[in-house]
Amino acid sequence: MAEKAVFGAGCFWGVEHAFRQLEGVSDAVSGFMGGEVDNPSYQQVCTGDTGHVEVVEVTYDPEIVSYGDLLDTFFAVHDPTQLNRQGPDIGEQYRSVIFYQNEEQRAQAEETKAALMAAGKYPREVVTSIEPAGDFYRAEEYHQRYYEKMGMH
Repeated sequence: MAEKAVFGAGCFWGVEHAFRQLEGVSDAVSGFMGGEVDNPSYQQVCTGDTGHVEVVEVTYDPEIVSYGDLLDTFFAVHDPTQLNRQGPDIGEQYRSVIFYQNEEQRAQAEETKAALMAAGKYPREVVTSIEPAGDFYRAEEYHQRYYEKMGMH
């Protein structure tokens, strides 16, 4: 039975592409979560006024790829110590966040974050927030599979 996981780790194009590479992931969709506006456009989210985050909704088979594996990928594809930015992308819409679907995901996300901080893997504090999932809004079609459409790998 497929399950879903939602991650915000900066611009969703590269994040979506990274999750698509994992065996056991049947879909990865770029979109928005966590804001105040129903069905926001990319332009609205880019203003920083909606409260949404650029996220990727991952559909996966937990018998092939575990939620823990997804968390490992999430932390590997971005810098979780940067607050409200990733590289050149600055704003709350690029914040590092895990939107959990259930209590099991929340607990595992908290444990993984605590273990990374305890291991001293990063020189600064991990600022990734862990929040309950809200409504997911699919981004416009031109954002889906963007890396593939642009011939980027």
